Amino acid sequence: MIADMKRVAVMQPYFFPYAGYFRLFAAVDEFIIFDCVQFPRRGRVHRTEVPGPTGETEWLTLPLDHQPRDVRIDQLRFASDARARFDRQLARMPWMTSASGLHADRIRSVLCAPLESVPDYLETTLRTVVDILGFPATISRSSRFNLDPALRGQARVVAAAALAQATHYVNAPGGRALYDAAVFARHGMALSFLSPYDGRFVHLLPALMTTDAEEIRSDVLATSWLTDDRE
Repeated sequence: MIADMKRVAVMQPYFFPYAGYFRLFAAVDEFIIFDCVQFPRRGRVHRTEVPGPTGETEWLTLPLDHQPRDVRIDQLRFASDARARFDRQLARMPWMTSASGLHADRIRSVLCAPLESVPDYLETTLRTVVDILGFPATISRSSRFNLDPALRGQARVVAAAALAQATHYVNAPGGRALYDAAVFARHGMALSFLSPYDGRFVHLLPALMTTDAEEIRSDVLATSWLTDDRE
């Protein structure tokens, strides 16, 4: 990569998302946790799909406090009884108690850590996975950039990437209809998208506890193809 080029991604923090999410960390120099935006209640910021006791897929959900509908991600709070409620969920998961892979104890310690700050906890989970998989991207938070509150959608993403001095913005596959390459170009940035993820690790959390990390890393790298907005 040319020395003065910098690839940046801006993405909401997901709770132990599928392996394809971490392709962004493999593809960029800086990953900005997009936490200064409204919390999507039906999204994956606070929950992840995992195999349940019967093998059927179910949600593992962080217990959050009741807050206004327009609450931002960086303002989220845990419920007062979050630890006990979360522990009951975890106790139902066979992979949680039986896993003995190289990183099983590390993942368990993160899942069982005190639930104090939601943004800090989400960042910790992302940093843990990135460290296990060996991706060197710098991690920052958009809430620390003091972005103009009036900026929305694409304009807010562009502003965050510009403050990170990006020359190349990389987005997940689903953003093609949301972003205009000409807008990024006016701010000195190329725009690329990851190809759709077709790898093996859709349920990453139990895989981290039972599978060699190099196997997961290889899957992420092998599916990290970038395409520009014209393809």
